[in-house]
Formats: sequence, structure tokens, C-alpha cells
Amino acid sequence: MHILKKPNWYIKSSEITDEKLFNNRRDFLKLGAAALVSSSIVAQKLAAVESVKRAPLNFTKTKYGKGLNVNSFEQASTYNNFYEFSLNKKDPAKLAHTLKPSPWEIEISGEVEKPSYIDLQEIISSYPLEERTYRFRCVEGWSMVVPWIGFPLSYLLKKAKPTSKAKYVKFITELDPEMFPDQQRGIFGNVPYPYVEGLRIDEAMNELTFMSVGMYGKVLPNQNGAPIRLVVPWKYGFKSIKSIVSIELVEEEPLNTWKQINPKEYGFYANVNPNVSHPRWSQAKERKLGSFFKNSTKMFNGYESEVAHMYKDLDLKKFI
Repeated sequence: MHILKKPNWYIKSSEITDEKLFNNRRDFLKLGAAALVSSSIVAQKLAAVESVKRAPLNFTKTKYGKGLNVNSFEQASTYNNFYEFSLNKKDPAKLAHTLKPSPWEIEISGEVEKPSYIDLQEIISSYPLEERTYRFRCVEGWSMVVPWIGFPLSYLLKKAKPTSKAKYVKFITELDPEMFPDQQRGIFGNVPYPYVEGLRIDEAMNELTFMSVGMYGKVLPNQNGAPIRLVVPWKYGFKSIKSIVSIELVEEEPLNTWKQINPKEYGFYANVNPNVSHPRWSQAKERKLGSFFKNSTKMFNGYESEVAHMYKDLDLKKFI
């Protein structure tokens, strides 16, 4: 008789979202009332989201999240932080039609032996795509579970062959005011553009670090970071930069956007840590989209056994 030991990233079905919910309690109550009035509203919203046709992808299912019930596609695609469109989480799904995900190239540069430009269609047609279901935890205190499709970032970096000087990886979002309305506001925009994020090289090479080109069996919706985004499941969501056009390997720690905006509240690492509160709210609890009650947040978002070794010499209360 074989006894199967559940991995640390396994998520109980009771923790997974079934219905749409916004983190804001008032929005949640409104949504709950609306759901009681008519389930057809949900169907109408889903139809609107799916009005932009998404091509199906060929991929291999993996162990990550196997057997779990995940958040609905409607939920994951209508509650988004994408500041290039709006600060309102419902607006990106309405406004993201201006993003043109094809053609699309990603520049790989910096401390690598093989700098290059990679066409997105080359990635989709020739990279070994796989599906991974990950927890996703926002620094604002809400969370969800999403089945991403893509490939490990390490696969791409190994092809570029980092030099010994490559200590960090810097990511940059596309800068195109015609695609992104908030970029048209210049210095009056919501954040300084282009959006920048970074990882340490060992974080970037970790097996969990994922480049996503799709979700729920098809290519990414625009509002979820099409056509390619980063997914780092043990870090707060703002680290998972969207619509990437540049990956640069560098020697010095890059200044990521939210640390630039407010270094007192946001650091470079942004590891999910229930023991360190945000200056304006606790991180000990989170509300999964679709749940009325809050649950305890897991250290490193539940991926402690896979990533904790990278921070054994780091003061996690100081280096947030």
C-alpha cells in the first residue's frame, strides 16, 4: 500500500474560491446580494470578458495544484491590479482592449553570453509549456488560486547563459501610451513608468519562478498581463510584473517601482510574511476571493520548504 504525502504547496479545497468576491467588504456584500437576485448576471459578465477571443495553448499538466478546484476564470480576469489602465480593479477588464499583444518581442540583455530578442510566437510554439496552479497573494490582503500556463524562468535564463557578474534580474513592462491610458498622463500618472521589477539571481532560477503566457487553457487576457508576465508565488503580487518587454541581468540590485514610490512601505524582496505587518495593515490574515471570512496567511504563501533556504541569512523583518 502506498501512502501519498501531500506536498507543501497543496491547497485544501475548502481554501479555494468558488464565487466572485472583492476584497473590499462593501463590494463583497453588494456582490453577494446580486448573486442572490440572479445568477444570470454572472453569466453576462463572463460573456463580456470572453468577448475577446483567446487562442488555446498546448501544454502539459504538472504536479503543481493537481486535483484542486481553482478560482473561476471570471473572477481571476475581472479583479486585477494593472495600474497602466486604472487604480480601480474592475476597470482593466474594460479598458485593456487597447493593449496589442501581437507582435511582441522580449529583449534579453545585460550580463549574459547570448543576448537576444525573442518573439512571443517562438516561445508559444517551441517552448515546453506547462500548467501550474499557484496561490496568489496580494499585499493588499486578498488572494486567489490560478492555473497559469508557461515555463520556468530558469529555462529562458539558461539559454541566455548568465555571466558570473549577473547577481540580479531586472524586468521592464512595455512603455506605450497608446496601449496604456495611464501612461499618457506622464508625471501625473498613477506610478512612474515603465513599471520595473527585480529578483535576485537565485530567486529567478528557483523552480517555482514562472513566466506565464496563458491561464485557464488559453493565452493570457490583456488585463492579466498579456502577452507574457512573471509569476513568483511566494512573493506579494506586485512582484509578478505584467506585459514584459525587457529582461536584463545586472550586477546591482534594481530599483523596483513600488520601492521607488514608497520605500517605507515596500521593499525589494516583498516575500509573503504574516509576521511583518504593512505599515497600514496586518498581513497575518487574508481574504480569498469568494470567502466571507479571512484565513491565516502562510509564510512564503505556503512555499516555505521550496524557498526559505534562500533567506536563511537575511533579516526578513528588515529586508521586506
